[in-house]
Amino acid sequence: MIHKILNHKCPKCNEGHFYSKRNIYFNFFSNKMNKECKKCGYKFEREPGFFFGAMYVSYALGIAEAVGVFILGRLFFESVYDMRIIFWIGLTLLLLSAFNIRISRIIWIYLMRKI
Repeated sequence: MIHKILNHKCPKCNEGHFYSKRNIYFNFFSNKMNKECKKCGYKFEREPGFFFGAMYVSYALGIAEAVGVFILGRLFFESVYDMRIIFWIGLTLLLLSAFNIRISRIIWIYLMRKI
């Protein structure tokens, strides 16, 4: 399932794509999502506000990334509470924000596909 999520495939038919652009990872300006799967017709956005739950997934991804940067930062900084790590955590979250928005929507759809 992780492979399907990273390749942004439809949860029903595993062939259609969520986004109109193929490369969603390094595409910072276009967040155009298809309304439904072009292969099977699976509707991605079921109701208005469906993706509000994806904000929680994006928050969890951001926390995991921040903890990962903090753990890596402890290897390079002498003190555990070195304030320079805040800059690196902020920069990481800023650079990965476009990726987090896109992948959190896909994860949210996969979590809610049975409901």
